[in-house]
Amino acid sequence: MRNLKEQLVYNKFSSIYDNFIGIEYGLWVNYIESLWVKFGLVPSLVLDLACGTGNITIPLAKKGYDMIGIDSSTDMLTVARDKAVNRQNILLLEQDMCAFELYGTVDACISTVDSVNYILEPDELSEVFKLVHNYLNPGGLFIFDVNTEYKYQNILNTNSFCDITDDAAVIWENYYDEASKINEYIVNIFIRTKNTIYERYEEIHHQRAYKAKNIQDLLTMANFEVLANYDALTFDKPHEKSERIFFVAKKSN
Repeated sequence: MRNLKEQLVYNKFSSIYDNFIGIEYGLWVNYIESLWVKFGLVPSLVLDLACGTGNITIPLAKKGYDMIGIDSSTDMLTVARDKAVNRQNILLLEQDMCAFELYGTVDACISTVDSVNYILEPDELSEVFKLVHNYLNPGGLFIFDVNTEYKYQNILNTNSFCDITDDAAVIWENYYDEASKINEYIVNIFIRTKNTIYERYEEIHHQRAYKAKNIQDLLTMANFEVLANYDALTFDKPHEKSERIFFVAKKSN
């Protein structure tokens, strides 16, 4: 496995990310809103942590929420800004989710599409949870999802995946290390040029598998009340073959 400090994340991939991610974001937005309703929250100002190209941020803004989107990738935020042009209720900030700063507090925080798995050390994840807690209003909710260890072991493992469009192609190579719980993605990107020649780029991504109990313990240490965890996009309890789990945590009054 390569040195984790050498990884490049969402550089060239950002320009074609929306064409390849394969997520029905409308379902995710509706699910997040349903969680707010279920737990009695009516947020006005929402923080989207690791917002990427704004696929959750922008639809929520269109629904009337004031949104702050934070991401560490300049390229991803450039795409988000282009998509959010003339949206007055969106503030996009380039910051590291492990050390972000806000001018005030928010009613809710979300972090979606396994962004939390990119935090490779439990100590760093603990700091993220503490920061979120610090910037939430009393009674505010923190909602996020993670890829499960089952997914890394049985779905990704050492498998490769390929997707092709008219103008680009992406090949994902996966290597999951059981000892470190780190999954390495080698992303080979081929982008078509004007002369029908494809330029090749490579990005290296790393994610960590966390057990649900470890996450719950870290949330508790950060003074959150863990309200629930669910199998992806449902209100069902996670099971041994869950590939994604959502967590709902509350900042107590």
